[in-house]
Amino acid sequence: MDERFEKLANQLLEKNNQLSYGQARAWVEGMWEDFEATYAKAGRTYKGQELTEQIVQKWIQQYGPSLHEFASKNEKFAHLLKDDHLKH
Repeated sequence: MDERFEKLANQLLEKNNQLSYGQARAWVEGMWEDFEATYAKAGRTYKGQELTEQIVQKWIQQYGPSLHEFASKNEKFAHLLKDDHLKH
């Protein structure tokens, strides 16, 4: 599992150079957990880590370049920027 998170965090860093590795990793873990929790709450049958990884990859492709902007404007996600400093 750790290898999957590391791989996804590196993909996010390729899309967004404003994030540190720690922030990218936190985003990946948060997106992973959010997808699995939402999927379960909807009563869907668990399809495995492969599906979750595919969804997180899609989110990284679509939203990755602007995640740092989103987090700074939304209190729910602001903590993802406080634990580590943005790169400049």
